[in-house]
Amino acid sequence: MYFNEMPSVLCYNIFMANKYIKWDKLDNTANLFPVIAGENLTNTYRISVTLSEDIDKSLLQQALDIVTPKIPGFNLRLRNGIFWYYFEENGKKAPKVREEINYPCRFIHASRNNSYLFRVTYYKNRINLEVFHVLTDGMGGITFLKELTYQYLRLKYNDLRDSLGDNLSAETSLNREDSFISNYKGSAKDVYKIKRAFLIKGERIPQNGFGVIHGYINIPEIKSVCKGKYECSINEYIVACFIYAAYREYKGKISKDKPIRVAVPVNLRPYFDSITTKNFFVVVSAEFYPEKSEYTFDEIVKLTRESLRSQINKEHLEDIFSYNVSNEQNIMARAVPLFLKNIAIKLVYTKSALANTTTITNIGNIAVQKEYEPYIKMFSASLALSKGQELKGTIASYKDTICYTFTTSWQDTAIPRRVFKQMASDGLDITIETNGVFN
Repeated sequence: MYFNEMPSVLCYNIFMANKYIKWDKLDNTANLFPVIAGENLTNTYRISVTLSEDIDKSLLQQALDIVTPKIPGFNLRLRNGIFWYYFEENGKKAPKVREEINYPCRFIHASRNNSYLFRVTYYKNRINLEVFHVLTDGMGGITFLKELTYQYLRLKYNDLRDSLGDNLSAETSLNREDSFISNYKGSAKDVYKIKRAFLIKGERIPQNGFGVIHGYINIPEIKSVCKGKYECSINEYIVACFIYAAYREYKGKISKDKPIRVAVPVNLRPYFDSITTKNFFVVVSAEFYPEKSEYTFDEIVKLTRESLRSQINKEHLEDIFSYNVSNEQNIMARAVPLFLKNIAIKLVYTKSALANTTTITNIGNIAVQKEYEPYIKMFSASLALSKGQELKGTIASYKDTICYTFTTSWQDTAIPRRVFKQMASDGLDITIETNGVFN
């Protein structure tokens, strides 16, 4: 039962004004986000849950007030020290729940948010959790959103509270280990591709608009297509659909010098037996560049499958994060003041940011306790856009349905349309929903 465990890495305590203030280090990946984040590069992601009834704002606020102090990974504020950023226990009231009136994944101004690095909004029957990536990755976000939803439902339905009590659920981990460090076994060579990829360009949605397109797909149907027709995984199929769509739409502009490269984040927890709620992922890339004039979709599926499978194995994944950790552990680098580190990190990020055409992340199938299932209809997720990547994809699943979400700043929806057209041609029945900015 994870919720009763002490974190593997304990927070440090500072004695100030007759009380202890807990503080904690950022994980290896998190060190990047405070340096590059801003209004135009928010590094914020959203995970949403759709319930069977409209949201009661006051009950959702009560639920957030109850849950936030119980989950140490969210009850934090960000501080900057001499050499590194660090977390400090927040202790203020939870941020205010607000009805959604803006686009998703906007920058989180901690100073306007009781110093918290996440926000909670709602719209009709949907609860949105938006998280600054410095706190945690998608798995940590799912943990918090589930507990918030459970608490909300217990406040709304007395029979749930009477039967389940008011504690965190048994599967919720409070572990705050930096699993990058604990699994680090020595330095590794640089495995990153930093050559520029083909970048999608176009006319932007007016007034800094942010387009959202959801495609709902039946899981048994897509599994049948993937296994029976293409001998690939769902993830490989979805990435291949994007590559094929981009290839068909921009055929004359893709070359060996500017390939289509899709960044695919990989959750490392299953590979290294981790239950941390900090960030613990790396990114691999599926690459396609034309060596002949024409490619069929079947050929691109095969190339995508080979590319991803050659990289998604424990040894290669360990090489990726070991290279990252070795840079952090370098004695010379550790002694460099924070303001100089920030300059260096920004230069490295700028050089590598344009190495991918897009990012497609799969946060997996989200399971909830059976007692809450009748009240929960669907989960979805969205990614903020980043330098060079103004069209991204996110996959979230619940029960028998995948929600495949595109986020974009482009008015042109040609690539999402081609993706779903390919899926439809394979016999999949897809329901499309948008936030209306394309009309």
